[in-house]
This record gives sequence, structure tokens and C-alpha cells, in this order.
Amino acid sequence: MTENHNEKSLIPPLEINLEQALKNLDRVNPKNLLGLLAAGIVNAFGVTVFLQPVKLYDSGVSGTSMLLGQLTPLSLSLFLVLLNIPLFLFGMKKQGKLFTIYSVFAVAVYSTVAWLITDVLPVDVQFASPLAGRDLLLCALFGGMISGTGSGLAIRFGGAMDGMDVLASIFAKDLGLTVGSFTMIYNVILYITIGCVMQSWILPLYSIVTYMAAMKTVDFITEGIDRSKSAMIVTEHPKEVAAALMTAFGVGATLMDVRGAYSNEPKTMIYFVTNRFQIPKMRNLVRKIDPMAYIAVSDVADVFRKRAK
Repeated sequence: MTENHNEKSLIPPLEINLEQALKNLDRVNPKNLLGLLAAGIVNAFGVTVFLQPVKLYDSGVSGTSMLLGQLTPLSLSLFLVLLNIPLFLFGMKKQGKLFTIYSVFAVAVYSTVAWLITDVLPVDVQFASPLAGRDLLLCALFGGMISGTGSGLAIRFGGAMDGMDVLASIFAKDLGLTVGSFTMIYNVILYITIGCVMQSWILPLYSIVTYMAAMKTVDFITEGIDRSKSAMIVTEHPKEVAAALMTAFGVGATLMDVRGAYSNEPKTMIYFVTNRFQIPKMRNLVRKIDPMAYIAVSDVADVFRKRAK
């Protein structure tokens, strides 16, 4: 009876801790809001100072808003709110309330700062970029890089700058597409539409350069320039190899029991994470211990670990 009573007494604290953890996940973090504030400001600067003056176009809802702002009396800032916020609210059930709050905040900052730059501040962005003139290539590259920095920061701090990402996450799977493919198809349709409406393909083609520069910058901001690498090593001397790797690099390694599909023999696989500059050293170290070791290296976007005190 005593053992059963002790086992049951462990359950309430576990439930309380889980409930508290879930509440913490849904709590707005002021640090994230500051990051999203910076994201909105940076994104607005890239779009209004480099892209909009020379009629280049961003991607997704932002690019659609730029086109509609040119074709109608309504402004870019207004369309950013009218098109983005309903999409974020529509995706709230799938993406979560906190993500929606962060995203709406980021878009509100983006829209407000874009309005300030184009209509309030004494900056002439009507006919040319104040920094790059009418050089389409410079505007496309720097506009894409700066707006991509804003989008990357928004993702990094728990939100999104464009409602198209939400739409893609909801409908892509049902259409048999990846999120990236869905977004790319939308942007291709957008740029073709721009070419037909403007009766020119020069601006849409340069806008594709903007899109590619932005995507690369988003990857850089969200994943970092020095992406980690993971190595899966199958060797006949797992303990010796793991010990050598941990000694040489000062990090841990994980041993996993596996079985060869061809030989049907039990083997041990080492899972090891390092940076790309240490891959040659890691490979040479493993080869010295086991020349026949099998090594597979792949990218790792993020590594989370608890630091030793």
C-alpha cells in the first residue's frame, strides 16, 4: 500500500509542472517584442527605400501589397494590414495564439514605419532610391538583403512578416506540395501578373533577384553563417572513436545500436555534431582509428544544449 501511495504522490507535481511549462510557452516575451520591433523597422526600410521607389517588388503578400498600392488610390501600408492580418488570424488555430500575436505586431510595425517613411518623414522615395538612385541591380540586391534581414529576424523571434507563410503551412500539404514550393508557385504567379499588368518583364525579372537575395538572407539570419554539421559514423571501434572525438573537440557524442541491412549484423553508430571547419579533422581522426569506417555528414540548422555550470 505504501508503494502505491508513493507512486500516486508523484503525479500531481508532474501535472503542475507541465501546466506551468505550457503557460510559459504562451506568455509574451518582451525581448521577442523588441526583436520584432527591429524586424518591422528593418523590413520597412528595405522595401520603401530600395524597392518601392524604382517599382521593384517584394515577394508574397508584401509584393502583392506593393502592386495593389500602385494600381489603386490606397497605400502600401494599408494593404499590408488588410491582407496580412486576416491570414494570420485565419491560421491562429494551426500556428498558435502567441505566433499570431507576434506576427500581427511585426506587420503593424512594418506598416507603420513604411507609412512614416513614404508619407511623413522628409525622405524623397517617390522616383528613386535615396541611396542607390535608379540602379535596378543595386536596389534589387540591397532591397532583398535588407527586407530578408527583417523577415529573418521576425522568424527568429517567434513570428512572421508575411501571411503567405501561414497560408502555405495550411494548404501546401493538402495540395501535395512543400511549404517552400507553395510559396514559390505563388511568387511566380505574382511576378507573371506584374509583367502582364506593367507590360514589361524587366521589373519582374529584377524582382526575382530581390526574392533570391531575400531568401538567402533569411537563411543566414535564422540559421547563422556557421551552420553546424552532424556526422553519423558506423565503425568497428565505436568506443575508441567516440573517446578520440570527445577528447579532440571537447564535446559529447552519442552511441546508438543499429543493424546492417545487408549483413544483418549488429553495429554501433556514433552521432556527432561539430562545425564545418572541423569536418576534415574529424574525418582524418576517424580514419586513423578505423580506415573502413562509414561516415555520413549532413547540415544541422540549430543545436540546443544545456550549458554546464
